[in-house]
Amino acid sequence: MKKHSFYIILLLMLVHYLPITAQTKAAGSSVYSFLSLPYSSRLCALGGDNVAIQDGEISMAMQNPALLCAGTDKILELNYAHYLEGVNLGSALFGWNFGRSKIEKQPDEPDKPNYFAVGIHYLDYGTMKYADDKGNLTGGSFSARDMLIDIMYARQLGPHFTVGVSLKPIMSFYESYSAFALAADVGGHFQTADSTFQLGLTLRNIGWQLKGFYTQESNQARESLPFNLELGLAYRFKHAPIRLSMTIHNMQRWNLNYELTNQPTEDRGKSVPWYDMMFRHTIFALDIVPKSEKFYLTLSYNHRRRAEMGLKDQRSLAGFGIGGGLKIKMVRVGFAISQYTKSNLTYQASLSLDINQLMK
Repeated sequence: MKKHSFYIILLLMLVHYLPITAQTKAAGSSVYSFLSLPYSSRLCALGGDNVAIQDGEISMAMQNPALLCAGTDKILELNYAHYLEGVNLGSALFGWNFGRSKIEKQPDEPDKPNYFAVGIHYLDYGTMKYADDKGNLTGGSFSARDMLIDIMYARQLGPHFTVGVSLKPIMSFYESYSAFALAADVGGHFQTADSTFQLGLTLRNIGWQLKGFYTQESNQARESLPFNLELGLAYRFKHAPIRLSMTIHNMQRWNLNYELTNQPTEDRGKSVPWYDMMFRHTIFALDIVPKSEKFYLTLSYNHRRRAEMGLKDQRSLAGFGIGGGLKIKMVRVGFAISQYTKSNLTYQASLSLDINQLMK
């Protein structure tokens, strides 16, 4: 058995037996749901989630820190997204690689096997007006925002494997209420020598809320974080500019359904067929990427988003995402569109600069 095949089998066995039952809470029962949003046009185009594609796009490391690579060295990336009226998202990331391998370097190993990146992200909900419990305006306004600092490190272990970890301080400020949490992501990545097949695994948002939004019986009321165990696969055809990818998310919890509290009692806990629930765990994406990688076009489908955001008897593109990117010398730009609700499209734009090329 080849050495890398042994590691893949060991990785899959770890996923199967991982004791994560303590974090398998119902959908919608955790705080900081903004951690599940895509923070770049690339991720938006891929359906909001992808932990397998390692192609030098530094924003991919926000999903899996093991996706940092030689191509993310000295890359500065800025991202912006518009969700709803007054709701805006932004991020800035910078990557830096360092060190040399202590063992004898192989021809296909990088000169700098230590990959580092830092990012800051925010979600601004805009300005809201004060109102009483009946909806009557009482005068004045307030703001609300979430912030995240992402400190990422990855190490390449030979030509096929990369492992990574990230530390994430999380802060929320809603009117006079505030909360603070500390989380971490742990990930791994495998790819074949020709990069036609890639596999990624990540445990996201492992951590605790250190300060809650409110107190309960003189103690901090701490809520759980949106823990997510994800497995991703990607395959690129050798003789065609096409790459297919599939992401399986929330593997630690089968039931992703919500209780419909605004429905009649008999309809609140209505079950979802097993095949529907199975596809709610998956995101599919198709990339058109030439060998030069000077541009890409992406189309994706997120069935969970379609099932939860689509409206009955009304046509919409909820669940679908589309985007593209173009690389011109040291600059890479990207743009993507996805739909969450029938009346609003989400637009995301990204701009990255290769400092290595700039300094030449």
